[in-house]
Amino acid sequence: MTAPNAPAPAGADVLLTRVLAIRHGETDWNVGARIQGHTDIPLNTRGLEQARRLAQALAGEELHAVYTSDLSRTRETARALAQARGVPLTEDPALRERLFGTFEGLTFDEIGQRWPELSARWRRRDPSFGPEGGESLQAFHQRCVAAAWRLAAAHAGQTIALVAHGGVLDCWYRAAARLELQAPRTWQIGNAAVSRLLWTPEGFTLVGWNDDGHLEAIDGAGP
Repeated sequence: MTAPNAPAPAGADVLLTRVLAIRHGETDWNVGARIQGHTDIPLNTRGLEQARRLAQALAGEELHAVYTSDLSRTRETARALAQARGVPLTEDPALRERLFGTFEGLTFDEIGQRWPELSARWRRRDPSFGPEGGESLQAFHQRCVAAAWRLAAAHAGQTIALVAHGGVLDCWYRAAARLELQAPRTWQIGNAAVSRLLWTPEGFTLVGWNDDGHLEAIDGAGP
């Protein structure tokens, strides 16, 4: 993940930020496979328990700050972690999920039935495509990468948590792994799972992905 037109400064090897990238806990729209986007859906009961267990799982981690999207599902997840650790919690709208416009509130099947051609462009990950009233994949990716870079750069030498959304974490994974936007997704992004990145002024690298061991005991299943 590289910053646009930003050369790495001298001594970049010592400017390292550890990033815990966390997806919000479960919502009823996750269960119903409905597109949430910017629609403000809160955590359900299971999601609240996931947030609590996430905070417990990270109790031994060094942590200097927690940043969250300003939507309820991420705020609730992040608040549990920040309060348990006694660290600052800051909302950042740039960490929001992709704006899906007219697709929001609908299932994949409903979208396919109403707009088959648009659905096909979306499913093949056309970078220039955005639903009516929504963001293109390319614009969304640029926003997510820029936000992660900005926050990590502000905490060089520290550890921060970024609590965001599935689509946001997907962008970070692709950028850190140097994958094209149109590459098929082969990695999981579970609710309240923890992924790990390292940042230097030369970019992000993947350390670990989708650790959900702390959730296994909830209802006898993972997220």
